[in-house]
Amino acid sequence: MSVAARTNATKVAITHFESAIERVIAGLANSTRVLNPVEKRTVAYHEAGHAICGWFFEHADPLLKVSIIPRGKALGYAQSLPNSETYLLTMHQLMDRMAMTLGGRVSEEIHFDTVTSGASDDFNKVTRMATAMVTKMGMSEKLGFIYYEEDEQKLHKPFSEETAKNIDQEVRRIVHEAYKQCKELLTEKKNEIGLVAEELLSKEMLVRDDLVRILGKRPFADNKEFDKYFGGEGGKSAPDVPPDTPPAVPPTPAM
Repeated sequence: MSVAARTNATKVAITHFESAIERVIAGLANSTRVLNPVEKRTVAYHEAGHAICGWFFEHADPLLKVSIIPRGKALGYAQSLPNSETYLLTMHQLMDRMAMTLGGRVSEEIHFDTVTSGASDDFNKVTRMATAMVTKMGMSEKLGFIYYEEDEQKLHKPFSEETAKNIDQEVRRIVHEAYKQCKELLTEKKNEIGLVAEELLSKEMLVRDDLVRILGKRPFADNKEFDKYFGGEGGKSAPDVPPDTPPAVPPTPAM
């Protein structure tokens, strides 16, 4: 595997698989994107907000790592491990996911005099989740058990202006509830956000073992995926490979 080859490893380890997954999910490390100190501090507190939500919301997907190393288009990211054995999502799970997604912007609000444009993609995700809850999952008492398929090819929506207004109001209500849930937690955990953010500024990437050391053990039982993939080790990441570094040996062709 090329990741192992680029670190001159004699065998492929779980950490190399982690690094490969990271490159697929978040993109290649972008060494040309250098943040100034103010931006880097903002990103650290933004990602720390996501991390605290993932740690202390019961129904959020367990956190694997958090990083402020620019990858692809992202300036930082928090990586979670969804439970592959879960096929249905409850309203509690959806609300916790939305609240966690808003954690970056809320952390900025709490710690700085102004906010940045960094949460734009988070808002897109939250709006799409809330809209699906209202128009596809029957999770709005006001709208009831309806299903409206989005079709950009059609000029007219399959519902009235009054229904469109109700959908908009319900989406806004759900997003506001997620925001309120997130704001209450992060206000309570303001000190913990600072601890994670300052360590991020020092190390640039924290894995699960670091978070346990800083925050203590997560107060909820994790899914079985950790034991399956990590054997209780919590994940120890291989060092990033410089993008232009060629493999020490030719990679083995895929079978």
